[in-house]
Amino acid sequence: MAISIIIPTLNEERHIVALLEYLPLDPDHDLICEILVVDGNSKDRTAEFATRSGAGVIRCEQRSRAVQMNLGAHHAKGDILYFLHADTRPPRGFAQRIRRAIEEKKFSGCFRLKFNWSHWFLTFNSWFTRFDFKAFRYGDQSLFVERRHFIKAGGFREDLALFEDQEIVARLMRKGSFSVLPDYVVTSARKYRLNGPYRLQLVYYWLYLLFTLGVSQHLLVKTYHNLIRQPMI
Repeated sequence: MAISIIIPTLNEERHIVALLEYLPLDPDHDLICEILVVDGNSKDRTAEFATRSGAGVIRCEQRSRAVQMNLGAHHAKGDILYFLHADTRPPRGFAQRIRRAIEEKKFSGCFRLKFNWSHWFLTFNSWFTRFDFKAFRYGDQSLFVERRHFIKAGGFREDLALFEDQEIVARLMRKGSFSVLPDYVVTSARKYRLNGPYRLQLVYYWLYLLFTLGVSQHLLVKTYHNLIRQPMI
C-alpha cells in the first residue's frame, strides 16, 4: 500500500523546499512512492525549487486547489492519496500511521491540528480538531484517502473555490469511513499573524456560515478577498 503525497501550490517558494526536505526524514519514508507538487502557475520559483528538491512537478493551468488536487490524484501511482499543504508538516511516522488506519478499514481521515504560533486563541481553536465533526475540519489538517474511495466519492468538487476540503470530508464522513488520527500536523500561522487571530477566525466563521447557507461561490470569493489581507486564492 504505497502512498502518493499530493501538494497543491501557488507561490510557495518560501515553504516548499523546507517541506520537501522534511518529508524524506520520516522513518517510514519507504512507504511513500512519490511526492507530487501540482503548481497553479506560480509567479515565483515554486515549481523550479520543487523540481530541484526531487519532487514530481505537474503544471496546472487553473488556479484552483480542487482542480490541482484532482489532477494530482489522476497522475498518482499510490494506493493511498495524501493531500498536504505546502506550509504544513505531518507528524513523524505519518506514513505508517496512515497505512495502519487504512488496514483498520478507516479508508479516509486526517490528523489533529497545531499552529507554529503559541497564541492561546489558536491553541484553543485547534483543540477542537480532535473531534469527528465536519465544522472542525480544515484543509491544513491534511487528508488521506484510499484511492478507490476517492474515485467513488468523485474527488474534489471543482466548482468550489472555497471549502472544497470541508465538502469532500462531509461526503467521506457520510460513508462512515473517516477518522481523525490522534497525532498532530503543524501548520503555519502566517495568515493569522498578518490578519490578527481574532479577526481572521471571525472571518472564517462568517464565510463558513455563508457556505452552509448555500451562498454562491462567487459571493464567497468576493467576500474572502474583501476581508482577508493577502488572500491565498
